[in-house]
Amino acid sequence: MTDEVTARLLDRFLTGLRALDPVAVWAHGSLAGGDYQEGRSDLDLIAVLEDPVRLGTVRALIRLHRRLRAEEPLAARLHCSYLTPGTAADAERSYITWAHNGPLRRPVTPVTRRELHAFGHVLHGVPPADLLPAVPEGELRAFVVRDQKEFWRPAVDKAGLWTQDVWVDLGTVTFARAKATLRDGRLISKGEALGLLPGLGAPVEVVDDIRSRRYGSAVPPTPGWARRRAELTRDFLGPAIDGLVAAYEGSTRG
Repeated sequence: MTDEVTARLLDRFLTGLRALDPVAVWAHGSLAGGDYQEGRSDLDLIAVLEDPVRLGTVRALIRLHRRLRAEEPLAARLHCSYLTPGTAADAERSYITWAHNGPLRRPVTPVTRRELHAFGHVLHGVPPADLLPAVPEGELRAFVVRDQKEFWRPAVDKAGLWTQDVWVDLGTVTFARAKATLRDGRLISKGEALGLLPGLGAPVEVVDDIRSRRYGSAVPPTPGWARRRAELTRDFLGPAIDGLVAAYEGSTRG
């Protein structure tokens, strides 16, 4: 699952959490699903701490993450949400999370919860099924459609975002993964999503560009290519998302 630098970071993270006596620590995303690329993939984690998470605990978590960020080269990619046994079942709740080098609050989405049940990797403690209820198919499908409609479709109209690698990569891959979930009921890896994208109408040169960053030699785009890539990506995603929402939104309503 991991390479040496990743394994060392995870070991230090678990050691740092020990004083807080976690109930469980789980990996999801690429780290658990077999498509992890050291130095390129995020390390997506969920930790379950005893109720309640007090201010002193939050401060201890922030100190831990900041220490790791200063000392471990991959720590900037380590993202962790902190649940408790008493709140873990609440899919609408926002949880203390360390992500993008700072603390924030965000929910643990139905996609993440389904990943944890399907292939979550236990790093410590009890398995996800002991604390998290199963995600109903309708809830998963509704979330996927809503995410495409309410987050990704408005983002497509913000042209300035799409000269950045991260928006091109996540926008296209997330669309392909949404399509697979809605069409086939599957959760697929980023690698599988890249394989699907040309058949969904994505520009081949954009797909090759994403693949080279994830699996090959990552070369910064020239300004001209960044602009052209942004146009190609937005021209694909706008109609593609509109079509997905039109096809599936009605079927996700109770």
